[in-house]
Order: sequence, then C-alpha cells, then structure tokens
Amino acid sequence: MNSHNPNIGHDRPVIRQLDDAAINRIAAGEVVERPASAVKELVENAIDAGAQRITIDIADGGKTLIRVGDDGCGMSAADLPLALSRHATSKIDGSDLLNIHSFGFRGEALPSLGAVGRLSIYSRAAGQDGAEITVAGGDMGPVKPAALSKGTVIELRDLFYATPARLKFLRTDRAEAQAITDIIKRLAMAEPSIGFHLRDVSNGGSRSVFRVDPETGDLFDALHRRLAKILGAEFADNALKIDAERDGFHLSGYAALPTFSRGAAVMQYFFVNGRPVRDKLLIGALRGAYADFLSRDRHPAVALFVDCDPHLVDVNVHPAKSEVRFREPGLVRGLIVSALRHALGEAGHRASTTVAGATLGAMRPETPHQPIYQMDRPSAAVRNVSYQTQAPESFGFAEAPAPSARIDDPVIEPAQDPQQTDHPLGAARGQVHENYIIAQTQDGIVIVDQHAAHERLVYEHLKKQMAERGVAAQALLIPEIIELSAGDCTMLLELANEFSRFGLGIESFGNGAIAVRETPAILGEVNAKDLILDLLDEISDWGSSQLIQERIEAILSRMACHGSIRSGRRMRAEEMNALLREMEATPHSGQCNHGRPTYVELKLSDIERLFGRT
Repeated sequence: MNSHNPNIGHDRPVIRQLDDAAINRIAAGEVVERPASAVKELVENAIDAGAQRITIDIADGGKTLIRVGDDGCGMSAADLPLALSRHATSKIDGSDLLNIHSFGFRGEALPSLGAVGRLSIYSRAAGQDGAEITVAGGDMGPVKPAALSKGTVIELRDLFYATPARLKFLRTDRAEAQAITDIIKRLAMAEPSIGFHLRDVSNGGSRSVFRVDPETGDLFDALHRRLAKILGAEFADNALKIDAERDGFHLSGYAALPTFSRGAAVMQYFFVNGRPVRDKLLIGALRGAYADFLSRDRHPAVALFVDCDPHLVDVNVHPAKSEVRFREPGLVRGLIVSALRHALGEAGHRASTTVAGATLGAMRPETPHQPIYQMDRPSAAVRNVSYQTQAPESFGFAEAPAPSARIDDPVIEPAQDPQQTDHPLGAARGQVHENYIIAQTQDGIVIVDQHAAHERLVYEHLKKQMAERGVAAQALLIPEIIELSAGDCTMLLELANEFSRFGLGIESFGNGAIAVRETPAILGEVNAKDLILDLLDEISDWGSSQLIQERIEAILSRMACHGSIRSGRRMRAEEMNALLREMEATPHSGQCNHGRPTYVELKLSDIERLFGRT
C-alpha cells in the first residue's frame, strides 16, 4: 500500500526574497503589537530628539489616530526619506551594539508603522525650512514643503489598515487608551525634566487625559514631585529615598513603606539606564527585599532606577526592548535587596500615613447643627500642673483601695514621666480591651496593638541572634541522593555556598545527581527532595531563591508570635512605656511580621475636627 506523506511534495520548494513591504509588515508585528506600542516608539523618538515638551493626541484608543508632536531638534527635508528606510538611525553607528545611550537604536519603528498604517511626518530642523512626507501601506510619497515652527509632528492614522487581521486582536477603545496612558506615565517618570500632555480627540473633541509640566531643580526633588503627580501624594508621603552604589551600578528612586502595600503589583516601576522595563530579575529582587515585611498576597510600591555603563547590560534582547540582561545579575540583585532593606531599617518604627487616614475615615462623627463653644487650649506647662493637682495623692486618697474593675473596663494609669510625651510614640496613658495601648504625644495620640508590636520586637531579636550565631545544620545519617538534569545540578551547585549559610549542605554526586548531607536544624524533619525541587522552581522563575531563608524566618515568626505579649494581658504603665521605647529603637517595628501596622497615630487637629472643634 502506498502511503502519502503530506510533508513531502512532488515539487521542490523555491526560496524567494521577500519584498520590502512584506518585510516591514513582518517587522511591524514584532515592534508594533498594539497602539500603545506605536505611541511608545514615537514618544521615545521625541525624547531622543531632545524635546522639552511632548504632546500626544489619540482617537478611538489610538486605532484611528495617533499624533505625537515635540519641540526637539527636528529633521531636514533630506532626512525624511532616510528616516523611513529600514535600519536607518542617528542613534548608533553600528560599531558597538552595547554602547547605547538612547531609547531607540534599531531604525525599525517608522518604516514598520508606515507599512501597516497611514504615516505622515512633518519636521523642521533649526535654520532650515519645514518639510513633510507621507507613507501608506509601505508606499512612500514625495517630500513636500510644510509650515512648522520647530520640532517634529508624526501623525499615524488607521493603524493596521494594511493588515486588517491584526485589528481583530485589539481590545476595546477604553482598554487600548488605558494602555497608552500607562506607557506615557512610565516615560514621564523616566524623564522628569520633560513635559507630557496626552489628549483624547475622539469624535472631534479634545479631552485632557494626562498632563505634567517639566520639573526643575535637584534630580531627587524633581523625581519626587513627578512621582507625586503620577502615583499620588500618598505614595510621595510614604516613600523612602533610595540612593546606593556598588561596583559600577547605581540604584536610585523611591520605595514605599511596607504598610503602604497593595493587593496587586500595580505600583512597581523599574528603569534601567532610563528605559522602562519589566524584568524578572528586578521583580524577584524586590520580592526578596520585602519578603520579611509583607505576606505573599501583598505587594510593595516602588519606582527604582538602575544606572550603569551600557556595556554592563544588554537592552537588545526583546523586540519591544522591555527586557534587559545584566552581565552581573547577582550583583544587581544584591544591590537592590541590600539598599531597600537598609532604607527600611533606617525608617525605624515609622508607619505609613495612610493608616491614620483610614482610621479617621472609619470614624463618622455627627455634624453639629450649631457652632461649639471652644475654650482656648492650655499650654503644656499649665496642663502638667493640672495633672499634678488632679493626682489621687493630692486629695489624700493614696491609701484608698483601688475599686474592682470588670474585665470590660479600661485600665487607666498615669504615665510615670510626663516628659515622655517628647518621644515619637509618646507616653502611655492607658490600656483598653487588654490589647491596645493609648499613648499621648505632643501633638496627638498613638494607639498601639501590644501583641503585634511585641511580636515584631521578639522576631527582630530572634533574627539578630540567628545572624550572630548562624543557622545550625543537622547532618543526615544517610545522605539523600537526588537525581536531576545536568543543568539543574549545575544551577544548584553554583549556589551551594549561599545554601550552606542557612544550614543546607549539598555536593555533587557524579553526573546528574546531588547529595544532600545537611538540612537546617530549625526546620525539623525535612523532605530533602521536595525542598530541592522547590528551590529549583524558584531559581528558574526568579533567577535566585529565598525559599530556605523564608522558611526559617517563618518559623522564627511563629516563635515570636508564641513568645510575645498576648492579647488580654493587662500591662502596667512602666511596661507599656518600655514597650514604646523599644519600638522606637527597633527597625521595622511600624509593621508586624505580616505587613500590618502595629500602631496608628492621630494628630490632635484631626481629632478636634472629628468633634467639630475647628
């Protein structure tokens, strides 16, 4: 019986050279994925041209119109046809593909856009006349004179009209417009000195979607103001300044306190040499830095900038240039983890201001129908004299027996030292519901969750002990041999020294196998094979592993929970004040082991506003 193989034809396939139009359409599929991709390429070109202000107009989510205007250096009439040629660029000369100091460098964006849409370029260089050129579906028109004061305006209409099948894969106008807004915001963070204005001109209107003016002054101050406008004033108020350097890599930016966390990774922005990127290495490093302060379902908010010599990073590993590859990934990861943990440690007991805001928002005072008579607030000296005259001893009640209190009654004890209100967390004035300490500061009150606060203090103490003494290793009576692929074995053995710091001892056992000889004693009985496989999964996903450290710290956290002050225990005034002083001296005491706040601070002005006293 004769069998027919569909892969073998009677005629030999003929190799053909594709024409430029087909090549440009294929390239456009990689470079221009959606309208937001086109906006990104055009705005990056405007930034590379030295623009100080960039205006972006879109219609129907960018499907029918994208117009980008800038006040940059512009192009001459002779440059316009060349700009629409593939692999023609002014950014590099081709001699060194790693020495890249600009956003664009491939020379693919404009010809790709002209191949799938109707593209018009209007430009004027200094000292020359304005000119324009149009290309539609890959067909280029002649260069014509144009009226333009300076800079460049690029107009893209009917995106993907030449490849209508691509239109079916686009999302709704609203979703595409949101993606464009996100791109502009990321580029605005990367360039605080440039002004951006995004407008929606659908249906003949003109609605301002996003606008920021150029920022001036110090780099950090300019960035802080720009982030406040984009991410909100709450982020700016609760963000820590990051500025660290190591072996040619410089890390800068802002990272929010753990108590300003989010339920999704929607406020995490990374930039490498000014280029917005989404990189697994950077995300993994961020997760490792906050692992000790947040539960897995919470995500930190950051805007971090990694700057280095262009030869230390390859930005040409993804068509959209959204991923990078570092020559020394371990060095970058270590810099991010150490810098963030150092900044969080210096923050001490500080908690985010949003905690107080949420507390005040939960209180719903009745609005008074008429103004309330407000006596002048006495000075601090007058208040201290008043406290002394109201003390029980002043009335001869020092020897009187204390009244019996029900379990629901609050325990109110006077502070031992009125001057303790000078401390950041103030002086303890009482305890309510056997769990919350009420302290008075100079300009407000502090409510402390005694169990959560002490749990964090005990946890930090246990971690310090572990760092000083190391993690004890438990030798296995019979080493466990685990068979793996050669690549997995190599990956694990490269991290053997790091694993040994946490009590896990592994070594090579011939080709395709490793021997586990020691496991961390604090983990108790461990399934070594499952532990090794989990480590491999995490290393494959993030490029490194924090699994052992996280498991050990989880046990320390449980030990701290059982060894801390329990809810329901009554505390004396000196105990409460001692707890407050220890919180002030202990890093990270503003949040518990799961990222929840350990205290809430309310300003007196806010409290008075609740009672209609202002």
